[in-house]
Order: sequence, then C-alpha cells, then structure tokens
Amino acid sequence: GKLGRYPPWPGKIVNPPKDLKKPRGKKCFFVKFFGTEDHAWIKVEQLKPYHPHKEEMIKINKGKRFQQAVDAVEEFLRKTKGKDQASSHNSNEEKNRRNSSEERGKQSTGEEKRKASLSEGKLKKGTGEGKKRVSSVSSERGSKSPLKRAQDQSPRKRGRPPKDEKDLTIPESSTVKRVMTGTVAGFKWPPSVSEPVKDSDPHFHHFLLSQTEKPAVCYQAITKKLKVCEEVRQILVLMDFPYCHEDLQIGFLGLGLMGSGIVSNLLKMGHTVTVWNRTAEKCDLFIQEGARLGRTPAEVVSTCDITFACVSDPKAAKDLVLGPSGVLQGIRPGKCYVDMSTVDADTVTELAQVIVSRGGRFLEAPVSGNQQLSNDGMLVILAAGDRGLYEDCSSCFQAMGKTSFFLGEVGNAAKMMLIVNMVQGSFMATIAEGLTLAQVTGQSQQTLLDILNQGQLASIFLDQKCQNILQGNFKPDFYLKYIQKDLRLAIALGDSVNHPTPMAAAANEVYKRAKALDQSDNDMSAVYRAYIH
Repeated sequence: GKLGRYPPWPGKIVNPPKDLKKPRGKKCFFVKFFGTEDHAWIKVEQLKPYHPHKEEMIKINKGKRFQQAVDAVEEFLRKTKGKDQASSHNSNEEKNRRNSSEERGKQSTGEEKRKASLSEGKLKKGTGEGKKRVSSVSSERGSKSPLKRAQDQSPRKRGRPPKDEKDLTIPESSTVKRVMTGTVAGFKWPPSVSEPVKDSDPHFHHFLLSQTEKPAVCYQAITKKLKVCEEVRQILVLMDFPYCHEDLQIGFLGLGLMGSGIVSNLLKMGHTVTVWNRTAEKCDLFIQEGARLGRTPAEVVSTCDITFACVSDPKAAKDLVLGPSGVLQGIRPGKCYVDMSTVDADTVTELAQVIVSRGGRFLEAPVSGNQQLSNDGMLVILAAGDRGLYEDCSSCFQAMGKTSFFLGEVGNAAKMMLIVNMVQGSFMATIAEGLTLAQVTGQSQQTLLDILNQGQLASIFLDQKCQNILQGNFKPDFYLKYIQKDLRLAIALGDSVNHPTPMAAAANEVYKRAKALDQSDNDMSAVYRAYIH
C-alpha cells in the first residue's frame, strides 16, 4: 500500500530489547520519541541534529502533545548540561591533581638526575669507559622515546613487548583527546542488542514500533559528514521521515465529541481527510479547516485508503456499515476500515467478518479518553485485528493519541475498552456517592476534595469531576448515556463468562436513575444528581 509520512519529531537513541532484531541491511539506531511511549528503528542517514532544525520542526508541528515533546527535550538538555558541568568540574580537579603529581615527579626526577651525575662523575674517574657509556645513554634519551628504545632493544617481533615491559603505557595524544571530545564524545552510539535496556517502557511490547522487525515506515536524515556538536548531546535527534500526507487519503465517519477532536488533529498534522456525519452541519467547520466532504459512508470508503469511524453504540456501528449507502458498499479489495467506537466484542467481530469477506482490511481501535483529551491529541488507543493495518495507521494514531496498544485478534480491544470504562464509570459513581454523603452529614465537600487530592486517589479525573459537581457544571466531556451503555455492555461481558460484576451492576443502577432524571446528555459527573433527588 501507500506509505504516508510522519512529521519531524524529537527523540533519543536508546538500547533495544534483547529479543528485538535489527532490520537487515540497514545502518540504523533504536529511537524512543520524546513525549510518547513509541519506539522505532531509524536509519542513521535520516537523523538530524536537534538545535539546527528546531525552528523548522516547530513550524510544521502543532498541538499540545508536540509542545510537551519539545518541553521534554529542553528539560533533558538542561539536566545533561548540569551533568556535564559537574563532570567538567571533576575533570579540572583531576587535572590539577595530576599536574601536582607531575610537579612532584619532576622534582624527584631532578634530584635523581643530580645524584646520577655525581655517580657518573665518580665513574669517569674510575674507568675510561664511563664517558662513552654516559654519552650513549644521553644520546638515546634525547633522540628517541621510551617506546622506540624498547622496540630497538627488543629482539622480539615488532608490537610484542618483552615480559619485563608489560606495564609500559602509551600516553594519550592530546590531539586525539580533543577530537574525541569535540566530535565523538558528544554522540554515544547505543550498545549492542545483547546489552540490557536502560530506557524502555514498562508496556514496551504492546507498542507497534517496538514489536515489528520490519518497520512500517521508512526513515530519512544524518549523513556521514554530520558532526554531532556538543550542544546536541549524545542522544538527541530530529526525525524527518514519511508520514500520511498527500499520498494517503484518510476518511472519517462520525463527528461527535471524540471524532471532532480526532479529525482536527489529523488535519493539523497535514493529513488529507474526507469527513461524513449523519448531521451534515457538523462537517462545515472541518471543511473550513481543509477537510473534504463525503456525501455517504460508501463514497468516503471508496475514495479513501483508510476510513476511520467513531459512533455512539453497537446499533449505530452496524447501521453505518450495513445500512443504505453504508461502509460495506464502498469496500473492495485493499480498502481499510478502522472502527473506533466502543462496542461489544460480538458486534465488532460481525463487522470484521463482513468487511474481510469483501476483500477489505479491518481494525478495531476504540479510544480511552474524553473530549478534552481528544482535542489535545492525548487519547489512548486500544487496537486489535489486522496487524499490518495497525502499522499503516501509525502516523494517524500519532496525531490523535499519546499511546497505542495492539491487543491481538478482533474483539480483544472491545473487551479491554469495556473493562476500562467499567472501572471509570464505577469510580465516578463512588465519587458522587462520597460527595453527597459528605453533604448530608454536614461535612465540607470542598474539604473532602482537598483531602482526596492530597492522598493516593489524587488524579486529574478525580479533580475535574469533583470540580464539575461543586460548580454545578455538567457540560459533557463524556456523555452520561455512553458511560451507562459501557457499564451495561461490561456487565453483559461478565455474564458471558459467568464472572460476577456486582460493583458495576450497582453503579449501572445509579446511572439508570440519572438517565430517568433527564441527565443522559450531560457529563457522566451528573450521576451526582441521582443521589440528591
């Protein structure tokens, strides 16, 4: 298929895992990207020094996630500079100690020479050979180095010192030392694959770029003539390699809370995107930003290489694929469909089967996050299905999320996503229950929040949802009706394997009560109102 292009991105060379094979026939290094948890093999000739290309990179990249990557680079540089200064200070102290030792050595040598002179003088008086012998030693001392003398005097082959000269050392050339410090010492090539990984991610093997022996992308950058200046340090590089741009056509179906942020970030990163939404007016804003308009899902799929979809529930996901002018009508061999909706495993398996039966390629990729994280390009993407398609989507996933996991066969991502949202929904109900209990027992809700924020439960989610409740602001960041849907599907998942889910079941009842109070289209934090009515 067509390769897209990744935008320039800062990274650092790290040690690869022991069991990760290096691509054959390629001189490349293993790089971890700043601001992400992704890794990749990158060709040596396609790395660029950070500082000379920093401004160019910043012009190309936009968004909060990229800014976080740049901030991480600058912080790394500050720490490295601090270490270097400390190292330089220690080196100067060592040099001073060496100089002091040399001075003492010179004084000692001078004393020895004086004593030797006196002895030689006595020797001259006692024998006529003294002058000749001393003259010979003096000549050697003035014309040849100790190493040369050792070679001349030794009957052994050149390069093999006699046994009594094992301790002979060759002082390091100051010229060599300067070259190493200026052009080589600042760039430390990574050790062999057999050495331990010093900077790997705990979930390393879940990521695409860390698993594939044959990278899904091609890379460009550092030529052999590149001199790595000291300011770059040993592991800072700037990537410039292919990403989805003009060659790869992207389609997107569904412009809800999550879909809108995803499309916006795809456009910011330079992707060509064709959009469709059931309510056509939602497309207008993205058309103004450079997106193309698709009249039907079938048309979008037929004109795009990869089509993403993000809709509300299993019924909407099925209707989108199987309905009139649906996705299936646009599928032909080689066409790719990625469903990002949170649905049950049975639904996604059925969709995968019909897509593949037409020669298409299928990937499920539900996302964990909310509207704000979607807008910031900081979603967590859980994918399963066609591994090759997952790799082809890498640049798009880079644009919309901070991390992507590949979980194996179709259905696994759906199950994992429901479990994640089950935990989140249950936690939200517990937060609401605690705040209302505090209120009815005469305790300060704000003080409760302050206490929680200082404890082990402290999190952005906890703080934001409590603030929503305290301020009475339930503008949707994650619809209450959708978290209730996920709880319902998670409970059904538990039923399918006879696994008890009593906490989720209790939380589900509270959300159902909130829906009855007309809170469906409010944020999930509006579950609070189920406790006060």
